[in-house]
Amino acid sequence: MRRRARDLTARARERIRAAREHDPHAWHPHGDGEPGPIDFVHDPQEDEDGEPPLGSPEPGAPDVDGAVGPGGASGPPPVTTPEGGRPRRPAPRIPSRRAGAEDDVPFGLRTAAAWSWRLIVVIAGFYVLLYAAAYIAVVIVPVIVALLLAALLQPGAAALARRGWPRGLAATTMLLVGLTVVAGIITLVVERFTAGFSDLADQVSQGLEEVESFVVRTFPITTNQLEDAIGQLQDFLVSNEETLATGAITTATTVGEVFTGLVLALFTLFFFLKDGRSIWLWLVGLFPRESRAYLDEAARRSWRTLISYVRATVAVALVDAVGIGIGLAVLGVPLVIPLAALVFLGAFIPIIGSFLAGSVAVLVALVSVGPIKALIALGIVVAVMQLEGHVLQPLLLGRAVHVHPLAVVLSIAAGLLIGGIFGALIAVPTVACVNVAGTYLSRRHEGPRPPEPKPERARPAVTAG
Repeated sequence: MRRRARDLTARARERIRAAREHDPHAWHPHGDGEPGPIDFVHDPQEDEDGEPPLGSPEPGAPDVDGAVGPGGASGPPPVTTPEGGRPRRPAPRIPSRRAGAEDDVPFGLRTAAAWSWRLIVVIAGFYVLLYAAAYIAVVIVPVIVALLLAALLQPGAAALARRGWPRGLAATTMLLVGLTVVAGIITLVVERFTAGFSDLADQVSQGLEEVESFVVRTFPITTNQLEDAIGQLQDFLVSNEETLATGAITTATTVGEVFTGLVLALFTLFFFLKDGRSIWLWLVGLFPRESRAYLDEAARRSWRTLISYVRATVAVALVDAVGIGIGLAVLGVPLVIPLAALVFLGAFIPIIGSFLAGSVAVLVALVSVGPIKALIALGIVVAVMQLEGHVLQPLLLGRAVHVHPLAVVLSIAAGLLIGGIFGALIAVPTVACVNVAGTYLSRRHEGPRPPEPKPERARPAVTAG
């Protein structure tokens, strides 16, 4: 008995020592100094069949629930054995540190939310900018008008400056040329309107009678119904006479603002022609040095685009006015020159402006020379607009101002909603310039770096003391 007890005690001590030296959760170096997996220790007398004991973490050991191998609850994870090497212990799984509610949100929803709040910030900033511009519209509008006129007159002033003219004298000369042309056009329009108004008044009554008879013969309506409709229109005008008078008084109160804006536009135009480049160099000097070259190049491209747009628009407007004016003169429509001038101004609003001005000319032809000639006038207007849209604009604008017609219509609608007639006037050139500048800035690294501007060359026109 004592001998058996000593043997059991010795085996127990040996197993304790072996378990202390061979931790089943540690690694120990082999003879070559490289780490390797442990050799699990078990009692061969208790495992006579040569299989690992029950529940052992050794590979291939039977699990407590009867499963064998890596699929059991107590078996080790599968190991990979490299070719010609020892088994490698798989890397432990590190739990995620950001586990929480955010991981349950789909990736698409997180992306949409990230874009949404940024878009809201941009729209809010744009709204604040528009609100501030509307608050100081008396200043903003003349500056924009001066910028558009400068795009038309600046090439002439630059040509005079290259010939040795002082910049101040060149700017003054081009400003006087522009004023002379505008004043001449206004004088001619007013004079012809005054001279032709009496003829138009005499023809309106006769034309209305022809229109009335044409409507009665063509459409299912009687003379009494037409007269009742005209009478209701007259009653409406009489009943809203006070409102119309209030609107006229409000318009009269804005004459002072118009005069102030005109003077400010002329003053700004002079300095744009004289010191435009110097003013821009001062502005670009306010930006970080790394971005000045790209901003200057984008501004140069936008300015060339604006010059091309204004030149092409003036040429297209002139062709529209001459074509429709000749057609109206052949038909015997009165007020040809005022109507041609209206078409010229309307052509500065692409697509929509020419159509509206042409519609006014057709209405005047309807009440003055009858419905048949009015239909002929409508055909002339449509033919001129087709010539403008398919020949003149692609030929004159080319690729310098390439804006899709849908973008043109949407920009005009947005400009009309935001800024009225003036917003519709500047919508297309604004979209064209933004398109050119944005395209260049988005691809600025694809080409060579543009030359660096030199803001130090910006000299003030007036110095103190």
